[in-house]
Amino acid sequence: DPCWNFHCKRDKVCHADKQGKPHCICQDPAACPPTKDYEHVCGTDNKTYEGTCQLFGTKCQLEGTKMGRQLHLDYMGSCKYIPPCTDYEVDQFPLRMQDWLKNILIQYYERDLNTSGILTEKQRNKVKKIYQNDKHLVAGDHLVKLLLHDFEKNYHMYVYPVHWQFHQLDQHPVDRLLTHSELAPLRASLVPMEHCITRFFQECDGDQDKLIALKEWCQCFGIKE
Repeated sequence: DPCWNFHCKRDKVCHADKQGKPHCICQDPAACPPTKDYEHVCGTDNKTYEGTCQLFGTKCQLEGTKMGRQLHLDYMGSCKYIPPCTDYEVDQFPLRMQDWLKNILIQYYERDLNTSGILTEKQRNKVKKIYQNDKHLVAGDHLVKLLLHDFEKNYHMYVYPVHWQFHQLDQHPVDRLLTHSELAPLRASLVPMEHCITRFFQECDGDQDKLIALKEWCQCFGIKE
């Protein structure tokens, strides 16, 4: 099989020509495997796709066109009405996001107490201090005033989670800059629950160069250093 061990990008599949040479061609959306309802995704064209295979196959077929350049994964799940984000809500968003990131790290730390592997030893040492200082707040939703008070009182607990999330996203390549595609995994999973995340990322890009630098990211969360 000429396509054996021949790799293509996620929106393309291998196809052997008449001479038996392998080439990457666009995935036929109609040939994508069947999916469950919970695997549906919404594209930036506000159209529901049965899965990422169908979405990226469609985008590939539109390659070179304006529609193809504009089509991206918007969020996980079927398309629905996403209310606009108000100024008041976007001001609150960093506090909720900080609290959420902190709680994720605490949950990872608690799991590592039984079976290590999620966090590195260096990360565990950093999160241990946060874990020990977090006993006064219960994980979950809190009043914004309470979150703001806790951020001001226990500022040091929120610095590492914000830095940690940036470096988790900064992978392709690792250059201390977040691109649209690097932000996509976090954004796509949160849009249905946090409708302000799109505007938040847009406003984080202070110089409007379509890249979020570490300094811009930290400023958005109120982190000074």
